Amino acid sequence: MRIDIISCVPKLLDSFFGHSILKRAQDKQHVEVYVHDLRDYATTKHRTVDDYAFGGGAGMVLQIEPIARCLRTLQAERSYDEVIYLTPDGALLQQRTVNTLSLAQNLILLCGHYKGVDQRVRDLFITKEISIGDYVLSGGELAAAVLADAIIRLVPGVLNDETSALTDSFQDDLLAPPVYTRPFVFEGHEVPAVLLSGHEANIEEWRHEQSLKRTAERRPDLLK
Repeated sequence: MRIDIISCVPKLLDSFFGHSILKRAQDKQHVEVYVHDLRDYATTKHRTVDDYAFGGGAGMVLQIEPIARCLRTLQAERSYDEVIYLTPDGALLQQRTVNTLSLAQNLILLCGHYKGVDQRVRDLFITKEISIGDYVLSGGELAAAVLADAIIRLVPGVLNDETSALTDSFQDDLLAPPVYTRPFVFEGHEVPAVLLSGHEANIEEWRHEQSLKRTAERRPDLLK
């Protein structure tokens, strides 16, 4: 898989992709991540990529020309499954969307900034718009990092135990059950005995019951 991220503040993403699981995924060549500086596609002396909004109002808008130049350069080199714009008014990110995107070969993630991008970018180039929640960030970089992380961890070979991702919250429309590790007793609080029984069927039944209970208490909407 290859993921290209377009940002006017690319250094915000350096640390995120330079550590832990995402770094190992790249080192093992399970995924390639390239972050492109939108200012490299500007034509002005000061590498300007934004301007005032037509009609007035507060805030700046990312211009279509540098974005189009960057997108067309990338698309001339390979075919992309999706060109995704991270925006608060996009479709709310869900696990089923992540599962589908994890099967793609090439993805472009466009990070918004300021008041967003010129609407014509969305009309002409974007194939999918995604939001990570009903709130506004300073830019789309964090949202792009969240989406990339959710996708990359599902790519075969990235996690040491591939079955781990299949038992995560939301994979079966349930929240994950409680988990425990050593010590067995902490200040009088013990690990549930069934988890130490070695009886696989009973353990799985307990975990499913706990998932149902936790989902009913915290996210009853999922059970619908």
